[in-house]
Order: sequence, then C-alpha cells, then structure tokens
Amino acid sequence: MDPLFRVEVLSQTPDPERVIWLAMHQDYSLGFVGQDSRTPTNYGEAVVRHLLEGDRGHYGPLEHPQITFAVGYFPHVVMQQARTHRVGVSFDVQSFRYTGQQILDLGSDPDRIEQIFYVPASVKEGKAMTRQGIRSVAPEAFGIVLDQYCSQALAYRRLVEDCGVPPEDARCVLGMGIRQHFVVSFNCRSLMHFLDLRAKADAQREIRELCDLIWPHFEAWCPHVAAWYRKHRWGKARLAP
Repeated sequence: MDPLFRVEVLSQTPDPERVIWLAMHQDYSLGFVGQDSRTPTNYGEAVVRHLLEGDRGHYGPLEHPQITFAVGYFPHVVMQQARTHRVGVSFDVQSFRYTGQQILDLGSDPDRIEQIFYVPASVKEGKAMTRQGIRSVAPEAFGIVLDQYCSQALAYRRLVEDCGVPPEDARCVLGMGIRQHFVVSFNCRSLMHFLDLRAKADAQREIRELCDLIWPHFEAWCPHVAAWYRKHRWGKARLAP
C-alpha cells in the first residue's frame, strides 16, 4: 500500500449500536423510546441477532449512526469511484481551483512528483492483477508515468504563470493520477453498502486499500455489526444491503 494513503475519523455517533437498538426497539414498542430508555447490557449482540442474522435484511435502524472520515493522498480516480456512492453518503472534495499552488511549486522541484501524483502499484511492482488474471508490466512504464506527470505540472505552471489561464481552466491538463483529499460521511448501512461494492476482490486495488484503511475504524466504532459483516459479507461480492 502507498505509504501516503491515510484515513482518519473526524466525527462519529457515540455508542452507535445503542442508537441502532433504540431505533429498532421503537419499531415494536408501544411506548415512547427516548434517550433515557433502558437498554439490555448486550444491545450490540441484540442488534445483530434481530436485524442481521439469518439474512433478515432489516437495515433501516442502521441508518441512524453516522461516521465521518478524512481521506488523504489517494489518486483522483479513487475519489471519482467513491463519489458514485450517493445514498446515505456525503462528500466534500479538495478543489484544484483553489489548491493549485502545490502544482506550481512542483514545476521547479520534480523530485517531489510522487507526493503530488500517484504512481500505480502495478507500475512499481511490474505486474498487475486484472479481471483477466495477472499481467506483466514493463519496467519502462515507471519512467513513462513520471515523465507524464512532470509534463502535466509544467503545462499547468505555464498556463497559469505565463498565459494568464485561471486555475479552474488550467486544471484541465491534470490527469486522474493527481492525489486528492476528501471528507466523506456514511451511516452504518451506507458504509456496509460501500464495502460490499469496493472491498470485493475485483474492485480496483487502490479503492480496496481505502476499504482496508476504513475497516479498523468501523470495527472500533460498531464492533458487533462489524464482526457480523466481516464473517458474512466482507469480500464476498454480495448484493449491497
């Protein structure tokens, strides 16, 4: 995994499995279920037993807890893939209309190229795992990628500094490999939906690595739900809940 990739939790619903249990309990309770309502000591296990086990598919109560991640240094292509998920998911994405100074600075310092642009792991390792199997990647691919990134940075700098092109137009010369930060929020159900589609074996490697970095935070946040998910859904390419 690229050493710059990172995922941090910015915010999360405290005690999310209790929130899920309370929401579930209100579905069947004659009385009002509020913050002071009593909950069983094993409410996390109860959530799994009553909502998830046996493919019950009662996912609605899992939509109440929210978790927000800061995602850093992944290539633009990963952000594009992640942003196709919209139900129960919210994004804020670093805009190159306002953050192009890093590219201007790079134009005179090509040694920093991999801090701004992502070189695919397949290029560095000399092999790629595709849906058709393992494919060899020629050694010269690494130099081709770096040369292309340097050309993009130089073209961007010339457009902005020499030609008066505004950053929002100059960014058109940048490709899918530029690193981009974003903030993303999921509810518990939408997070499982995301993992169903993006942690499976035939998803692109980099977005699977995003899932790998998200996973320990999910496990710490919703331990019983995550344990059930790991056993029954992780990597199995099942239909999303």
